[in-house]
Amino acid sequence: MASNRFDLKYRGTKCLNCEFPLDKSDRYCPNCGQSNSTKKLKFDDFFSEFFSGLLAYDSRFQRTLRVLLFSPGKISKDYIRGKRMCYANPFRFYLSSSIIFFLIWGFTNSFDNIQPIPDADEVAREIEKDSIDANIPKLVATPMGNLNLDSITQKQKQRNLKSYKEIYVPSGELDTLSYLKAGNKKFNIFSRFYKEKSIRSAETAMDSLSYPQTNYNHWLYKKAVDWNTVKNNPGLFFNYFVNKLPFIIFFYLPVFALFIWLLYVRRPFNYMEHLIFAFHVQTTFFIVYALALLLDYVSGNWAFTVANLIFPFYLYKAMRNFYEQRRVKTIVKFALLNFIFFILAGVATIISILASFAIY
Repeated sequence: MASNRFDLKYRGTKCLNCEFPLDKSDRYCPNCGQSNSTKKLKFDDFFSEFFSGLLAYDSRFQRTLRVLLFSPGKISKDYIRGKRMCYANPFRFYLSSSIIFFLIWGFTNSFDNIQPIPDADEVAREIEKDSIDANIPKLVATPMGNLNLDSITQKQKQRNLKSYKEIYVPSGELDTLSYLKAGNKKFNIFSRFYKEKSIRSAETAMDSLSYPQTNYNHWLYKKAVDWNTVKNNPGLFFNYFVNKLPFIIFFYLPVFALFIWLLYVRRPFNYMEHLIFAFHVQTTFFIVYALALLLDYVSGNWAFTVANLIFPFYLYKAMRNFYEQRRVKTIVKFALLNFIFFILAGVATIISILASFAIY
């Protein structure tokens, strides 16, 4: 920042940010750290402040990245011992690396080729059609003459295509069912109604079906519409879900850190220190696999396989160095943590997909 901003003539006796009393000799506020200057900002001041902050973060970024990758467990140990100014904040660094990883994932992978989810009726029709085609000739002789099989197949298709009216249940009868059964019944009716009528407006649909105009009915009808959209183009939902994964994992890791704490309950670490370790390890995962994705994209399918070998070894070394336990104990806990991680990840994935679809 321009040196003339710190001239004595621009220094105040009170911090403009926190109103802490200052002396003319104070270049910065001892309470909040803001510079002691009353001079109005100029264009060059703005860029000087921007680049000074960027370069300061860049030096911490390089140091954090170097120690994180090549000294497993050291950065977590340093951070909990108070050496924090030389490293990037573990939570911010995690978010940055996760967003970059999923951007690279989206660039190198695509969900556009995912096939539409077949409708149950369509599957039943195809199975029945194949059965008829395999066992019955195209023309069947009858006393009235030859019967065209295509007309039989067409009638069978019409019979399989159930109208919403065939499964329709009045609102009064739905009230006698349990909450889950009524919701499932409504969803099926709404889905059939939308496929037949192509009406997206929930209010119009409720009027046509003679159902009350409640928020729950409107939301459930919208989900029935969304489900039909997702079935026809699953890639849309998967892209939406992947965009939310950095934040989903961000809230998943504190739950996983609780199990780490339970596993190392006899070690002199509190919950937050386990959480910092978990964030550093997950950040390393994103960095290693982001590099693997880029290398595979430009030079073939070998880097991802190498990453699958490197990262488990890195995790073992990080646990050994951070928790300072013997090899046998570390290996046993390594296996237990991976088992717990995949179980929790499976549960979290199901919950996250359902929650994502609910707000889709």
